[in-house]
Amino acid sequence: MTASSGSSAPSSGPLLAAVQGLWSGAALADPHPIYEQIRGFANADGLVRLPEWNTAFAVGHAATSAVLRSPAARSGEWDHGPSDGGKLLQHMMLFRNGIPHARLRGLVQKAFTPRVVEEQRDLVRSLLDELLSDMARAGGPVDLVAGLSGPLPGRVIMRMLGLRGADEERFLGWSASVAELLGGADRSPALLARIEADAREMRGYFRDLADELRVSPQPGLLSALAAVEDGGERLSGDELLSNAVLLLAAGHETTSNLIPGGVLALSQQPGAWAALLNHPRHPGVADELLRHVSPVQLDGRMLTEAQTVGETPLPAGTPVQLLLAAANRDPQVFPDPERLDWDRPNASRHLAFAAGPHYCLGASLARLEIAETFAALAERFPDLRVSAAPHYKANFVLRGPQELWVTLG
Repeated sequence: MTASSGSSAPSSGPLLAAVQGLWSGAALADPHPIYEQIRGFANADGLVRLPEWNTAFAVGHAATSAVLRSPAARSGEWDHGPSDGGKLLQHMMLFRNGIPHARLRGLVQKAFTPRVVEEQRDLVRSLLDELLSDMARAGGPVDLVAGLSGPLPGRVIMRMLGLRGADEERFLGWSASVAELLGGADRSPALLARIEADAREMRGYFRDLADELRVSPQPGLLSALAAVEDGGERLSGDELLSNAVLLLAAGHETTSNLIPGGVLALSQQPGAWAALLNHPRHPGVADELLRHVSPVQLDGRMLTEAQTVGETPLPAGTPVQLLLAAANRDPQVFPDPERLDWDRPNASRHLAFAAGPHYCLGASLARLEIAETFAALAERFPDLRVSAAPHYKANFVLRGPQELWVTLG
């Protein structure tokens, strides 16, 4: 690592090759060697500039955190266009900044309270018992994704929203389409057509729901979102739709990727698995797994004003790619970063949920689901073993196994 101030870029041939490697099949299986290559080009602030793309890459924890928290750094505002997919994403708080973002987030947060999240603990435990019992009855190797990590977070957020099991398959399909849209998957004509059809179905399903729920409230978060008001402000029908879909997709995709990713990591670190068996409800489990696995690998921001990160000046108009997973293994912040350590004193400083104004609204729900899941796995299946190498989804940003076959023991 050099100590340059960032005013001059390193020779970018090898750097460009490393960055391009992030979108290769090898990176899906294990991106961390590539992150370390990129870190080797970074300056002391944890930043590296790629002139060919007019882009800065943040691999250090301090630099990534500083950009995430900066008022000058804007989350990408979606180019709406005439498509149903564009209209669906148009009102998501994820793609809003400043006052419009604060308004949407404030309204949604009024319904998504800590009390509402804690009330889901019994639901999570009940669903875990049901799903793990079904897996145990199956006998032989079972796919952890299909049997546990796929259905669990989807069912939790669906029931929180007030949706029921008859729509489970449809909603999980919609969630997968939104994840592919958000994750920058290869935009083949067939994929775009499927996403567009799913977006059209979603908009049709939710179109009149806000008005209906205000007239005839139902149990669940959707009714709470429809009813919430702040100084006369309410969510419009399109805003209710977009942010309900965001909660559905975010609530499902990140946790569904974290669970098999965490099991795979534990299979490679038997000492950490043994420590979990000795203390299944250790309070550090969820944050250390989030730090180590990083189910959202990267995020991006555009600087609307000049900003100095550490000692590195970045001009207005600079796009910054934030390699969250690399920052979560920054050795200057997390000593011995490859090792799972339930007693790591600063594990909660990870950036798996981002930071600043776009900090993940569902972080507390994800932590609850992760803690309960790994406690249940350790308590019920102490001889759990991964029985085959995983196949990964073709989505680098929301990275996770497509399937993970395990033997329960």
